[in-house]
Amino acid sequence: MISAPGLDPIEEVLTGPHSAPAHRYQYDRGPHHGSRHEPPPPQEIYVPARRRRSSRKQTHAPVVPPDSVTGRSLTLVVSIMCFLACLTAGAVYMINESASAWLKDIASEVTAQVEPQENVDTEKTVLGVLEFLQARAGIARARALSLDESSKLLEPWLGQSDALATLPVPRLIAVEIDQQAPPDIEALRTEIGKSFKGVTVDDHRHWQRQIRTVTRSFALGGLAILLLVAAATTAIIISATRSSMASNREIVEVLHFVGATDRYIAREFEKHFLRLGIRAGLVGAVCAMAVFLSMTAVMKLLGGGDVTVAELQRLVGTGGLDAAGYMLLGVVVITIAALCMLTSRFGVFRILNAKP
Repeated sequence: MISAPGLDPIEEVLTGPHSAPAHRYQYDRGPHHGSRHEPPPPQEIYVPARRRRSSRKQTHAPVVPPDSVTGRSLTLVVSIMCFLACLTAGAVYMINESASAWLKDIASEVTAQVEPQENVDTEKTVLGVLEFLQARAGIARARALSLDESSKLLEPWLGQSDALATLPVPRLIAVEIDQQAPPDIEALRTEIGKSFKGVTVDDHRHWQRQIRTVTRSFALGGLAILLLVAAATTAIIISATRSSMASNREIVEVLHFVGATDRYIAREFEKHFLRLGIRAGLVGAVCAMAVFLSMTAVMKLLGGGDVTVAELQRLVGTGGLDAAGYMLLGVVVITIAALCMLTSRFGVFRILNAKP
């Protein structure tokens, strides 16, 4: 017989059996009650070890979906910004390198100019100036340009004309200066003016100032463009951060509810935008490298010819970047990625700490 402990038999008859858990009932286990047995213990369900291990793994979904439509659009915009920044930085670098080469060549040479005069043998004056310069300390080499060479220097301004043969074209002497022990240019100009009438020395200081002015202007313009690109990128990332925070507001609230700190949430956002900045920066840098590599071919394809290509190379060197130039593009990519990461981090902190 099955009996529930603590129950009155009369109360059981009147009210009926009480519902109680199975473990509260006791079974008579005497030899005369063999037909009633205790229910068997629940069997353990066998789960393979591989399934048990996989069930312990916690999937960590990113707070910001990386493959959303907004993410792809933002990647395209940041890629364009990085492309413009790389183009600007590379162009300024090439112009600066070309200007530095010009300044180095100009500083290593001076020009002695012999003006033709009446009743004076110009050739004899040129030979005398050559002897005078070669005897001076600090002069590495002096070479007199022929009349044809001097006339060709005027062709870019006067063109090819027979009138050049009738003009009193000055004779030029290219003087190479010893860079280790350069002479005193002012003293040299004074002495040669006293010794030879109508002979002047030009150290190209005017051209050096002009080149430096143009180079600095390009550098300032490039810096202004880079600052504008950085400001635009910052504004875009701030807007994207606010949009991501608004679209993932429920996720952020749940993370706060389970104990996530603001630093953890900000770290998730900055990881997302860091990956986006690196990916977009690499795309922009590769496109800029393709432009620099194909610049000469594009100029020829557009019908520029060898003259236009030569003028382009005279302005920006070879038209391509060297190893230092490509490293500069890498610095631009790192800067864009860091800007995206830091902007998103500070933006998330500002939104989370903003008073409602």
